[in-house]
Amino acid sequence: MITKIPYGRSHLDCVTAENDRVAVLTSALHSMHSDGKESEKVVEALDKPICAPLLEDWARDKKSVLIITSDHTRPVPSRICMPHILERLRKYNKDIDAKILIATGVHRETTEAELSEKFGAELYEREKANIFVHDAFAIEQMTYVGTLPSGCELSVNKMVTEVDGVIAEGFIEPHFFAGFSGGRKSILPGIASASSVMQNHCSKLIGHPRSRTGYLDGNPLSDDMICAAKLCKLDYIVNVVIDGEKKIVRCFAGHPQKAHEEGCGFVSDYCAVSPVYADIVLTSNGGYPLDQNVYQSIKSMTAAEATVNEGGVIICVSKCNDGCGGDELYKWFADHKDANEVAEIIKHTEAKDTICDQWMAQILSRIMLKAKVIMVTDPSAKNIVEGMKMTWCESIDKAIETAKAIKPDYNGITLVPDGISVIVR
Repeated sequence: MITKIPYGRSHLDCVTAENDRVAVLTSALHSMHSDGKESEKVVEALDKPICAPLLEDWARDKKSVLIITSDHTRPVPSRICMPHILERLRKYNKDIDAKILIATGVHRETTEAELSEKFGAELYEREKANIFVHDAFAIEQMTYVGTLPSGCELSVNKMVTEVDGVIAEGFIEPHFFAGFSGGRKSILPGIASASSVMQNHCSKLIGHPRSRTGYLDGNPLSDDMICAAKLCKLDYIVNVVIDGEKKIVRCFAGHPQKAHEEGCGFVSDYCAVSPVYADIVLTSNGGYPLDQNVYQSIKSMTAAEATVNEGGVIICVSKCNDGCGGDELYKWFADHKDANEVAEIIKHTEAKDTICDQWMAQILSRIMLKAKVIMVTDPSAKNIVEGMKMTWCESIDKAIETAKAIKPDYNGITLVPDGISVIVR
């Protein structure tokens, strides 16, 4: 059997034999292919917003608005959505001051080339003077707005407090600790200060049993994010759902919480799969742009974690041509003995002492303590993978061969071709 595994902008073939006893877990979203009418879906959502006025009516009396959108690590089709958002804002209000803020969280800065690809060259050049990239570490750009349910003190990019209205553009998918992406995440961690992100992503909240894929109710991380959105007066969202080819299949616009919840319900109906427990589980990050680094690849590993047997092997196929994606994440594993030592240090770290990438190290250490991790990446990432105490392989064939040597009596292989798009529970 040949299964195509997303890898970069293409795919790799995973070849398995009949006696491998293979199970394949896929999201039904992948069977819901876009009909090509992506722009029409955005228009339809904006024509019938959820629990909110039409965007053009909402903007009629605004002097200034801030549109928050995702960075280079998210496949948000801004080249399709943003023209409609700007057109609606300016429909009855030609002089409205519309600025766009790239929500990087604590990721690296988005480059001009990435922005041009994201928005399309024509729109990027036209709006370039109004596009700003958030820097979570620039203290002078932050302003304090309040305290969150967890006790976290929230500071955000001050641009959000200098406008008459705030809109968030994004997309909804399962998220490995916030439950789902989109909606409130545009504020926290999107445009929050590094300190606020650290506190929200502290050991206690990341370790909470409800801080998992597909959970909103009772998820303390999500509760903080919802409160952050309210404190920052997030008024409106335009969130899309995309298929395996990153094409729009649905759009949800309107009230920041109600429209988001409706979108999450839609995604949940299509993405939930039952685990097929196996000693060997292979997954991927769904290809570009989500598989550019090790940091992002941990997300798909959590899908494999949910269906691998204790002491089994997880194979993560992810190009990682942009390296680790976080220097501190690399140091957590390179500078310590093993995953157990990393987990113990983080367990005893107070929220106020949380440091960059600690949450990813916490989740990766949890995964590594359950299963051996093998990564199939671009050769440029080999030293990084091995420095982080994982095994590197140059191909899927070699990775499966290595996994079988580790578990010679394996009971089967479960494939999760796109670990980002499924909710395993």
